[in-house]
Amino acid sequence: MITASNIYIQYGDRILLDRVNLVIGERDKVGLVGRNGAGKSTMLKVIAGYMSPDEGAIARPSESTLGFLHQEMNLPKGKTVMEEALTAFEEARRLEKRLAELNEEIANRTDYESEAYHRLLEELSEGTERFQLLGGQAIEAEAEKVLKGLGFKQKDMGRLTDEFSGGWQMRIELAKMLLQRPDYLLLDEPTNHLDIESIIWLERFLRDYSGAVVVVSHDKQFLDNVTTRTVEVELGKLYDYKASYSKYVELRRERREKQLAAYQNQQRVIAEKERTISRFMAKATKTSMAQSMQKQLDKMERIEIDEEDVAAMNIKFPPAPRSGQVVLEGKKVTKKYEGLLVLDHVDIKLDRGDRVAFVGQNGQGKTTLAKLIVNELTLTDGTITHGHNVQIGYYAQTQSDTMHSSLTVLQTMENASPPEMRTRLRGILGAFMFSGEDVDKKVSVLSGGERARLALACLLLRPFNLLVLDEPTNHLDMLSKDVLKKAIQDYDGTLIVVSHDRAFLSGLTNRTIEFRDRQLHNYIGDVNAFLEKRQLDDMRDVELSTKPAKAGGGGEAPRKELSYEERKRLMRAISNAEKKVERLENEIDALEKKMAESGFYESEDAVKTTQKYQDKQQQLEIAMDEWEEAQSAMDEYED
Repeated sequence: MITASNIYIQYGDRILLDRVNLVIGERDKVGLVGRNGAGKSTMLKVIAGYMSPDEGAIARPSESTLGFLHQEMNLPKGKTVMEEALTAFEEARRLEKRLAELNEEIANRTDYESEAYHRLLEELSEGTERFQLLGGQAIEAEAEKVLKGLGFKQKDMGRLTDEFSGGWQMRIELAKMLLQRPDYLLLDEPTNHLDIESIIWLERFLRDYSGAVVVVSHDKQFLDNVTTRTVEVELGKLYDYKASYSKYVELRRERREKQLAAYQNQQRVIAEKERTISRFMAKATKTSMAQSMQKQLDKMERIEIDEEDVAAMNIKFPPAPRSGQVVLEGKKVTKKYEGLLVLDHVDIKLDRGDRVAFVGQNGQGKTTLAKLIVNELTLTDGTITHGHNVQIGYYAQTQSDTMHSSLTVLQTMENASPPEMRTRLRGILGAFMFSGEDVDKKVSVLSGGERARLALACLLLRPFNLLVLDEPTNHLDMLSKDVLKKAIQDYDGTLIVVSHDRAFLSGLTNRTIEFRDRQLHNYIGDVNAFLEKRQLDDMRDVELSTKPAKAGGGGEAPRKELSYEERKRLMRAISNAEKKVERLENEIDALEKKMAESGFYESEDAVKTTQKYQDKQQQLEIAMDEWEEAQSAMDEYED
């Protein structure tokens, strides 16, 4: 086990970790949670030995192994994806080379009775056994399996790592770490650069992992599916719960409620005793009794309420300058990447005040269209026209990763600021929880959440009336997400938000655009209305329900594979539609019989019944469409 004892870390006048203790067992699955900047990543660095505490010590068995995926990893250049992944098997590859040398040497020796010859045979036997134990004969197959689980295709295996973005390079590092199978696996925000399919694959891998896992994440569902223990970092203290994240939230609330009730009860007892002591002290005959009671009161162990970090950003988007009625219009918008067709002649129109969510599986073009709208990419075909006086505010998915690490927080703001805003920068930074010495911190030492807050602060330096946010909640803690959502709800301009976070999107938009099969599918209402219309349970179902179509090369499109979850969803949709059709047909039959009766049209309820009949006919038509859509989707896979 790993034991952290009396860990103390202080930055300037701020105590980050205040003599905390933590024990990690050999099979523990731990979620390390807390506010942005609370010290989660620092705690991981201390446990991993990447950083020494001001006081305290870490003890780990000398023969144990440890892997640490952190936010500032730099991948070596010049190797292919497969070559880089295989560096995880250094011992096995060294052994393989040595075994080849031994076999060659033994084949050329003739001194079969010599001690040296027998030593070679012993080394060959021990080396072969060790090589098999390390799975040496299947290392490429294992590497390919993990790389594909994390989203790489067969064609990617021979590509140089230099060709991939930072997010994909992080996946390669993660693959290497998983392939090494260390006794202790420390992961800092591993899901930030993964699509939903890779996240689900990683959940299964970690759930079955034979060693210990400690993970920092703000993805509640990921934590629930992987961890069985939650350690909260708050105001320098650690609070340990033997529960997954959702259960921890309940236990934490119950603990604080009980603590508060016990504190309030004790305060009432203390106040009553103090009043009694004051009365007795006023009477000479009861002075000694009062003194005795005071001693008892002084010895009482006082209940203290754990401090709670309630600091939050104070975001208020600037008032939106008035734009024209039509904010943007895209016609036959098409985008290809080296032959891969992502968007195929799609149309989009936004009027002033529209609030639109982009949803769908990764790779379907959500970020691509956002970048086309803000002129960060060029169109392959079609047009996008901005309306009168449209001014764009854009938060990119990788915004916080593109800031210069050598600059300070204040310098970053100064570089982004127009001259007239320079005098307000410290105030804006204060609203984003950067106060005092924080503004002089280098970007390189900021946590992922702090960088995200700084990127949002930079966004507020200029007015805009079209706000485009691409995955703005990445890296943000739960409270910061709520604050950002409230600010967006109060924003009075036109909005486009790309997100897979249902809780964040709920009630935030009045239109939802699903990206599927290179097309845009429009739905009226927020994400909940969209999910209900699509008969999906959650956003994971949305992202698993389609596969990106492959383009180029001509010929027949590759057949889609139907997952168990997708088959279950389609079967449920077909069954629900069939039941609805059957029910409506029975109701329509009953109404038709009633309407066929003599004297029906002279009766008082003729108009009402006729209207009801027409409504049922309309509902039946919709239900038939739903059945046909679900059945067609099933047929597409099974033909």
